[in-house]
Amino acid sequence: MEQTLYLVLLLIALCSVSECVQRQYHFINERKNWTEAQRYCRANYTDLATVDNMNDMKELNKCVTDGGGPYIWIGLQKTSVNKWQWSSGDPALYLNWRSGQPDGTDECAFMRNGRWEDGGCSDSRTFICSSSNNMSTGLVFVNQRMNWRDAQSYCRQNHIDLVSVRNQNENQQIQKFISNSLRSNEVWIGLFRDSWQWSDQSNSSFRYWKSDEPNNAGGENCTVIEPNSLGQWNDISCNNPFTFVCHEDKLILIKESRTWPEALRYCRQNSLNLVSVHSEEMQRRVMNVVKGASTAEVWLGLRHSSLLGIWYWVSGDTVCYQNWAPGNGTGEDCERTVRSGAVQSGGDQRWISRPETDKLNFLCSRYE
Repeated sequence: MEQTLYLVLLLIALCSVSECVQRQYHFINERKNWTEAQRYCRANYTDLATVDNMNDMKELNKCVTDGGGPYIWIGLQKTSVNKWQWSSGDPALYLNWRSGQPDGTDECAFMRNGRWEDGGCSDSRTFICSSSNNMSTGLVFVNQRMNWRDAQSYCRQNHIDLVSVRNQNENQQIQKFISNSLRSNEVWIGLFRDSWQWSDQSNSSFRYWKSDEPNNAGGENCTVIEPNSLGQWNDISCNNPFTFVCHEDKLILIKESRTWPEALRYCRQNSLNLVSVHSEEMQRRVMNVVKGASTAEVWLGLRHSSLLGIWYWVSGDTVCYQNWAPGNGTGEDCERTVRSGAVQSGGDQRWISRPETDKLNFLCSRYE
């Protein structure tokens, strides 16, 4: 009993949300137009490079060698579909527009008296960042007036990102935070609209445009990074021949239905492992991949120990980040049925507990 308690306390002490290992980027020092570069990446890797956040951007910049040219293709392309999305990468499922909004003329959103309106991204407003520094609310009010993109950069450099508002409860919390602090009545939030889409169909809404870009000059429908400008982005005609960056996705969806032990064996026989999901960033990557599954749930590397009464990742990571669906992840009767963890391939894509004998698709990982 004492040994079991010691192990539980040790796991708690070690518990921390580790940084997500970046996808692997490959610089290709051959000059091709955007479509040819996309075809090359899909044939030899996963796709033209997708970027989820500043950590990814730093990794991508590291792989670019001297002599690659002033412009280098990545996988972002303009489409005919304009949609609202969060700067943090969260899907924009909950919307709280004021009556008559959005009116279709502006591309950035702000909150006023708890409701949202669209505004010109070049307008100056105070804003709210999401932050790990404020343990009580996770919010920081910035009493400086900036345009939306400068506010986004400020939040990313000093905190996490411009705030996402994912449900009514969060909307009420933010409005209360503003009211209690006697803050400005009108603040930028992290919602923006654009028509750019990643080649691999990722939901990533991360953008790193240069100032005054994209300028949407006639026919500039593809994206390059500029190494001489810290890798910031520019829109340009897709027909130009440039070098390019591919990415190799480290998450592999296996569309075969197997029990959890069979799935684990398959991954390990191929020098992989069932995936561990230890952060929101990794969960977003998992969500993008499992959308293509043929089963309603997909096995993760998540296992329940009846001895310790805890869930753990087979990679050895502790389960710190939690994404359980209601009623799952607690009170497991493991003496009768050995339970393992899966993620829903649709809907909210939460984790659920399933008997290990169920046969599901599964997600292997190349992450170390």
